[in-house]
Amino acid sequence: MKKILSKKRALAIIKNFPTAKVLVVGDIMIDHFIWGKVARISPEAPVPVVEIQSDSLLLGGCANVLNNIFSLGGKAYGTGVIGADSMGERLLLEFRNRQIDTDGIVVEANRPTTLKTRIVAHGQQVVRFDQESRQPILPSSIQKIIKYARKMSDDLGAAVISDYNKGVVTKHLLDGIRQVTHRKGIPVCVDPKQNDFSLYKGFDIITPNHHEAARAAGLDLIDGNDIAKIGKTILKKFSFKALLITRGEEGMNLFEGNDETRHTAFPAEAREVFDVTGAGDTVIGVLALCVASGATLKEAAALANIAAGIVVGKVGTATISLDELKEVL
Repeated sequence: MKKILSKKRALAIIKNFPTAKVLVVGDIMIDHFIWGKVARISPEAPVPVVEIQSDSLLLGGCANVLNNIFSLGGKAYGTGVIGADSMGERLLLEFRNRQIDTDGIVVEANRPTTLKTRIVAHGQQVVRFDQESRQPILPSSIQKIIKYARKMSDDLGAAVISDYNKGVVTKHLLDGIRQVTHRKGIPVCVDPKQNDFSLYKGFDIITPNHHEAARAAGLDLIDGNDIAKIGKTILKKFSFKALLITRGEEGMNLFEGNDETRHTAFPAEAREVFDVTGAGDTVIGVLALCVASGATLKEAAALANIAAGIVVGKVGTATISLDELKEVL
């Protein structure tokens, strides 16, 4: 890490966070965690009975990317779709409490706000149930999102497409965002969930995990030696400027495209991994914030790797603070 990013340079990038502005487009969700303990098995069926002790509602998906940028002091602007329901109202309140602009949030009356509920007992997830619609959003909603992106484009240092395949990120939407960002020269980072990466062509940086990358490349991932082949195949096939493959406890691999593809490996920073929930949101949020703050891709990836190492040491959907990042540096 020291060869790529000195402590002095890292702190210089962090110093620019308060003036960096990032637009986040994608699937807005709430992560609901119910915490409890198991002391017996149900007499009705062979399932554990969870005695609830507490619960928490956390920002998830695209909203978690926004929250990570906010928690590090950056200016985050979000746009996506929520339902006309109590969870949608709760999301808007959470955004306003963080002074995150809500003008880009579109409400669809006949669509539920995406809610993922996880029941956790003794630190282990027992079950998860989802309330959602994966149908494509309305054409009118797409136009509102593109209009908001166009309105914000003058001041942006970077943008994020956070695709959880819940119906917001469609070809029509991506075509509109592509036009807006290309015209202004705004670098765009994409967290993909759809198997066909050709949908994301024309954007700058894509950040799949190793399973998603292998599927997109049409190759098997058997061991670490396959990562280089997968990375080069994706860059050649889809013409992204860069590819950052996240690999959990194996760290990350950055591929930068040109005539001779450059490959940089980042070993995992985590001391002990507890929970990878939302870690990809932290990676892409910190990556985009660093790029908007003047970092090179290698510098941004190094800081994103450090941030991921912090966040996986926390249970549930989590963010990191500036103090935590500085302490690790």
